[in-house]
Amino acid sequence: MVARPPVRLVIDRMTHADLAAVQQIEKVSFSTPWPSYAYRNELETNRLAHYLVVRAGREVIGYAGIWLMVDEAHVTTFAVAPAWRRQRVGERLILALLDVAIARGAREATLEVRLSNLGARRLYEKYGFRPVGIRPRYYSDDHEDALIMTTEPLAEPAMVARIAVRRAELEAAPEPEGPG
Repeated sequence: MVARPPVRLVIDRMTHADLAAVQQIEKVSFSTPWPSYAYRNELETNRLAHYLVVRAGREVIGYAGIWLMVDEAHVTTFAVAPAWRRQRVGERLILALLDVAIARGAREATLEVRLSNLGARRLYEKYGFRPVGIRPRYYSDDHEDALIMTTEPLAEPAMVARIAVRRAELEAAPEPEGPG
């Protein structure tokens, strides 16, 4: 078998040009995807919103968003294209979201995740999110509960150290090889 060359990933702000690719990832990632106009509205009218995409070359392979409300960064959405999962793309994306949150003065970050989504929960825990509560019947498609997860204060020494360690691990890791 011939090894594929690594692919350089770039994380950038989401633009209108990214919306078709984002919607495709959304549809294969969630049983109740956001409607196509939702991201457009977020980009055009929500002053609290900050959305990022991950590109492999010119292809959008992941995206995430946060709302910055007072001193809290709330992760609103997060997805990686199935062919790119388990290649640390999500780690790069969550780290970029935390960087935006810190740069914008957020004290902490929070999110909701399906109780059954163990892979996402492990990723969030690795980056300092911890369970703090349950939102019963949160998801409209099947009424599954959501686990609320929150970080320690982002400026706390332990959280700063965690982010630094994770960043160093990612910088030392090889770039992904792309879809298998």
